[in-house]
Amino acid sequence: METSAQGITPPAAVYEIAGRRFEVGARGFADAVAEAHAAHQRPRCMCLVVGVEMYVARLGGGYIVKRMPGTGSHHAPDCPSYEPPAEFSGLGQVLGSAIIEDPAAGETTLKLDFPLTKMPGRSTIPPTGSEGDSVSSTGTRLSLRGLLHYLWDQAELTRWHPGFAGKRTWATVRRHLLHAAEHKIARGEALLARLYVPEPFSIEERDAINSRRLAQWQSAVPSPGKPQQLMLLICEVKEIVPARYGCKAIVKHIPDQAFAIDERLYRRLGRRFEAELALWGASDDVHMVMIATFGVCSAGLPAIHELSLMPVTAQWLPIKNSFEHQLVGQLVADRRSFIKGIRYHLQGGRGLATAVLTDSGDAVMPMFIGLAEEGKLPKAEAVANAVGMGAAAAWIWRPGVGPMPPFPPMQRARSLIRCA
Repeated sequence: METSAQGITPPAAVYEIAGRRFEVGARGFADAVAEAHAAHQRPRCMCLVVGVEMYVARLGGGYIVKRMPGTGSHHAPDCPSYEPPAEFSGLGQVLGSAIIEDPAAGETTLKLDFPLTKMPGRSTIPPTGSEGDSVSSTGTRLSLRGLLHYLWDQAELTRWHPGFAGKRTWATVRRHLLHAAEHKIARGEALLARLYVPEPFSIEERDAINSRRLAQWQSAVPSPGKPQQLMLLICEVKEIVPARYGCKAIVKHIPDQAFAIDERLYRRLGRRFEAELALWGASDDVHMVMIATFGVCSAGLPAIHELSLMPVTAQWLPIKNSFEHQLVGQLVADRRSFIKGIRYHLQGGRGLATAVLTDSGDAVMPMFIGLAEEGKLPKAEAVANAVGMGAAAAWIWRPGVGPMPPFPPMQRARSLIRCA
């Protein structure tokens, strides 16, 4: 059992393919995965002695073994394929309705409730609301915030292990987001074709980076008499300020090109995201991530039509308020392994696991921050049933009622049989 300050090292994933077992990256693994894809065979993840069925999807020029839809919680807590039960986040509200996975085709269809086109002369201003979202949603379609949460989750940027320290740069974030967008279909088109995530800026590569950016933006330049195609932007915001005409968003890694924001959207932005902006302004180690739809005028200047904001920690882990910031910061400082919960479309009063510890033994440990009123947090019995791996009581912190409770100790899962 490893409980040192270095944290618990997760076991390498082992898959059974056509009767043979391979550790990821081992000799023959890539060929076996390619053959399984061609033969429509289902590998099994051997994180548990009985194994858990997976499937093979094409990724870029190669292949990747992925978990079957809805089976993430069937894996061992320290398995790379583990995913908390949908009940612990807002994923359960959108999976199967707004997010439709097709393992046979290796594609995921996303239903969006915001436009990716703009009619000439029309302006899109999201309605006001109590939640820090961009639009009101029933959960049957993804809002801008829901899409950002989904891509962040798929990119595994909600996961943390001590070994990630110092390695999660913007270049890493960008690469994972682009991989996460592959084989995702939105409004009948490949999502990746509409998605722009800025490259890390380099003075030496400035001209080449600008050329690639302008080439990608050409699809968002309007054609006379036709709806304008909008692009999706995911970036880190440097500042959002008044400009000589209207307002503008300054995006990190694009120092020579601001994004225009009209004054009505700018005013609404301050009301809708007051809490997020206050958290960003109060903490130097908080980044602000923005997702937005934008078009490009004939002069090549980008203008934002709709946006949503998401504060993240220095490790790019999403947070909603100062309490989450404090909890996540302590987990990172204590070198714990965990998965950060995200809301998608869940309203503020609904129970959400702020984080799920994956290094606390045979059963995962959901961690909740909430009020003391009954009904705000799930009972321990409901948590244990949702986990399905033993009677683990939830860790609960009620700010204002008492200090942050101590964390459960780190320990290796003992009831799991590893097969290498």
